[in-house]
Amino acid sequence: MTTPASERRKLLARAAPFALAIGVWLVPIPSGLTSQAWHLFAIFAAAIFSVILGAFPLLTAAMLAAGAAVLTGTVSPAKAFAGFANGSVLLVVVAFLVASSVVKSGLGRRISYLVVGAFGRSTLGLAYSIFLTDAAIAPAFPSNTARSGVLFPIVLSLAQGAGSTPEDDKSRRLGGYLMFCGMTSLSVSSALWLTACSVNPIGVEIARQFGLTISFGSWLVASCVPALAAILLLPLVLYRLFPPGVSATPDAPAAAREALRTMGPLSRNEKIVAVAFALMVAGWVSAGALKLDLTAVAFAGLGALLATSVLTLEDIKKEGGTLETYLWLAVLFALSGQLNEVGFMSYVGGRLSEALAGISWPAAYVALLVLYVLMHYLFVSQSSQVLALLGVFVDVGSRAGVPVPLMAFALLFASSYFSTITPQGGSQNVIFVGAGYMTQGELYRLGALTTGFCLLVFLLVGTPWLLLVAR
Repeated sequence: MTTPASERRKLLARAAPFALAIGVWLVPIPSGLTSQAWHLFAIFAAAIFSVILGAFPLLTAAMLAAGAAVLTGTVSPAKAFAGFANGSVLLVVVAFLVASSVVKSGLGRRISYLVVGAFGRSTLGLAYSIFLTDAAIAPAFPSNTARSGVLFPIVLSLAQGAGSTPEDDKSRRLGGYLMFCGMTSLSVSSALWLTACSVNPIGVEIARQFGLTISFGSWLVASCVPALAAILLLPLVLYRLFPPGVSATPDAPAAAREALRTMGPLSRNEKIVAVAFALMVAGWVSAGALKLDLTAVAFAGLGALLATSVLTLEDIKKEGGTLETYLWLAVLFALSGQLNEVGFMSYVGGRLSEALAGISWPAAYVALLVLYVLMHYLFVSQSSQVLALLGVFVDVGSRAGVPVPLMAFALLFASSYFSTITPQGGSQNVIFVGAGYMTQGELYRLGALTTGFCLLVFLLVGTPWLLLVAR
């Protein structure tokens, strides 16, 4: 029930971003910045702040920002709306639609059952089956939120099949362990594949501004060692941090095999999706060598699925979230790029560079990466942090002498694995948190410890590997 007090709080929350924008706009422009750069920062900062505060959804904030930027003459319409024709933005949207075919056809569920049937005889085996399942299907899902919709029903059925319920304080720990494994798996597998998370293509486009070209294959080469190390270690680490209380689940493989028998042989649609997916991944892997465009490969895959009626126009009409993603992503991507073009990012980078003056580049690299991860406590969206900060941190690192490929890849991977630092750190967490198997205190504690562990793995294992392979 809405009360007058809650209405007042909502009004105050919605007024705060506008107050911030006006306040920053009217502050004397710092030396070294143009009025255009400062005013665009006021608009962009207010939009991001409104999302962090929970005053507006990301789409609403983006639409208000675009309107303000153009109507005040801060940015021309052509530049403000340029993101709608950007290849990386289109790749995210098309891949969203392709991902829906994996769900609709049942192929994602079949893969999950196959993995559980092979590894599910113990609680630890179930955890590994969750991580392996997610890693296997991740390249077909450009959204970890969409992927959670496939993974969560499997995790929930595993927990319930083992007799774990949120109401029973003793048995809930098994379900809590598996739920957090699902959340953590989504974060790490998103770092493994370029196409596993919508923020990855955004970050790749930002990295391109620093002369770094990243393909599907070069991303996988850079990510495979640290990400696979994290995937292999995290089930064990979480087992120690949050003991599930039950170590054996001998009935899980039989239940998975029974579910597979119920599904029967591969359907026509599953076969088509599997072939289309394999060809798309092959195209993405060989895009650099064959000079293929990643977005064009995604369009071809979507066209094949539509031509074979695996996906229909009715299916696309149901994907309302895809249009929402396209709108806010295109707008914020364009405005973020304009902040860089008008010199604001360079200005901020210069101030951070001054603060890091005199220290060695390895120290600057570690300091920037740790700061970038910790700052996710302030964000409820991975995308908003990447849009707001990734370019700044890469620029500061390069000024401090950090090799651009090392700094960029380290930040790009962090933009995925920091999503579990808080329950609201990624929208994919919501469905797992909502199951009720873990308390808020447990979620924050495990989130901090898991993110810290991933940071160590990507620093200690990933850094020497990136220095070896990233160019």
